Parts: sequence; C-alpha cells; structure tokens
Amino acid sequence: MEKINFSGGEPFLHDKGDFLGKLVQYCKQDLKLPSVSIVSNGSMIKENWFKKYGEYLDILALSCDSFDEETNQLIGRAQGRKSHLDNLYKVRNWCQQYKVAFKINSVINTFNVDEDMREHIAELNPVRWKVFQCLLIHGENAGEDALREAERFLISDQQFQDFLDRHSSITCLVPESNQKMRDSYLILDEYMRFLDCREGRKDPSKSILDVGVKEAISFSGFDEKMFLKRGGKYVWTKADMQLEW
Repeated sequence: MEKINFSGGEPFLHDKGDFLGKLVQYCKQDLKLPSVSIVSNGSMIKENWFKKYGEYLDILALSCDSFDEETNQLIGRAQGRKSHLDNLYKVRNWCQQYKVAFKINSVINTFNVDEDMREHIAELNPVRWKVFQCLLIHGENAGEDALREAERFLISDQQFQDFLDRHSSITCLVPESNQKMRDSYLILDEYMRFLDCREGRKDPSKSILDVGVKEAISFSGFDEKMFLKRGGKYVWTKADMQLEW
C-alpha cells in the first residue's frame, strides 16, 4: 500500500477533525505511507488542525464546483452565512503556510458547465485540478431509495468535453469522465468493505476485517488499466513534489 485518501461525506465532521488527524498521523508515522490525502469541502477546517497534523498530510483536496456564489447556492455548496469561496482561499493559504500540497476537485454539472474557471484556478495554483463529470450511483443519488436526486445535474459527454476544451490551457487539469471514474478506484466504506461501482451501484464486498484483503479485493471491480489511464499514478508525496512553499 502506497497511498490512502480520506473522503466522505465530510471527514472533518467527527470530533472536529481530531479523529481524522490521528488517522493521518498514524498512516504517515506508523504505516509510513508515501502519500496521505484528504478530500473536504473545507467548511470545518481550522488553522489549529494544520498546526497539529499538517506535517503528516501530503495533499488536501477541496471540493469547489463553482466560483460564483449563486451557483454554489443552487448546487448545494452553501456553508450557511460563510462564503464558500472566501473559505477556499483561506484554506489554500494555510496549505501553503503549513506545507501541504493543495488540490481542487470540481464536479461538472448542469449548473456550472458553461462557467469559465481559468482565472480562479490560475490564481489558486493547485498541484492538481480534478474535473469530474457528474455521475449517477443507484441508491446514492439515483433511484427510488436514493439519499438525494441528481438526474437534473447530469450533463452529456459532449458538454463535458466542451468544458475541458475551454480549460485546456490549465496544465494541472486532470479530467475524469464517467467511464474513467466508475471502475478505477479502490473504495473502502466505514465497515472496511470494498465498493464495486461497475453496475452503477455501490455493491459491497465482505469486510476485510472478516475475510482479509485478498478475498475482499476480488469483489472490488477495480480496473488497474483504467486507474493508470486516468493518471491515478502520479507524484503524490509532498517531499517529491519540490514545491515552493
């Protein structure tokens, strides 16, 4: 194992991020993993967290789907009275101050597909900008038992390509279409079960705590060729990035 990523939901929710910080520290100090990363919406991150755990974290990815506050309200990226964008720039500065590589994740959908984000992305200067095509997962954001309804957010492959073409000058852009995304991640849920997304659902394996990794991973649906094709392997240790902090 070389890389672990903590994602959510919102991983900073539990114990105000302290539990997450201990996990990050354990992965870097005890497991000695080359890369430890987090995906967050940034709303609950405090500077004290960086002071305590920043040295153990390689990459912090913040979710940002739009640089227009009204669009963020429509998408559901609002953070009460706080400005999502003000918070984005604040956390970006902390990453620089505490030597954590900064990354941005954007999901392209009906409400932001025509937006021009080049100026903001250039200003924020992330090490990577992951651009996802909005994806339906049965039982999560599609179907009768879904937790939320995402059909109205869906865009066509051509719309996604037009967005990529408009932003082709951004060198850190890493695009992920639905095809690339569906089978190219090893995802463990909170019960330590691998999730197979090949059928458009998240079908769980048995827990690695019960049957071990070798058996459970065979039910993960993981496509290693697609993982490499989407640029899943990259320089992911901050010590190797040679960034100018």
